[in-house]
Amino acid sequence: MRFQRANFVVEDVDKALTFYRDVLGFEVTFRKGHNPQSYSIPVFEIPDGAELDFAILSLPGQPRIMALSGIGKIRLEPVPYPRRSAIVLDVADPDKVMAQSAALGLTVYEEGRLETHDGRIGREIGIVDFDDNLVVIYLIPDSQ
Repeated sequence: MRFQRANFVVEDVDKALTFYRDVLGFEVTFRKGHNPQSYSIPVFEIPDGAELDFAILSLPGQPRIMALSGIGKIRLEPVPYPRRSAIVLDVADPDKVMAQSAALGLTVYEEGRLETHDGRIGREIGIVDFDDNLVVIYLIPDSQ
């Protein structure tokens, strides 16, 4: 088995890219507009009238690891809490990511202390995108 990619459903792919591309540094490597035969429609239980948009995102050395499925022309209902999924990203400059995320108006949680399974200590921060999807960023300094 090989893990292919994570996928978040969003209302507006272009708006979502202001976070995923412009702040987190993902590159859009494929984009496809509405496809009424998309397999996403039944498996995501997308209602009639939605306008689909789809983007695959990559990072250097990590092709096609993230996707954004845009579900336009309908309102996405809030997902009940607790949140049920997140992506976790090792970032070089969490302070920059936090500041840029806050500047976009995103929720940036208070930083937490990360302790790994092997005893390394680092920083972790939860950020909520425009569509209530959770992204957890972290940094474990190399000096440990």
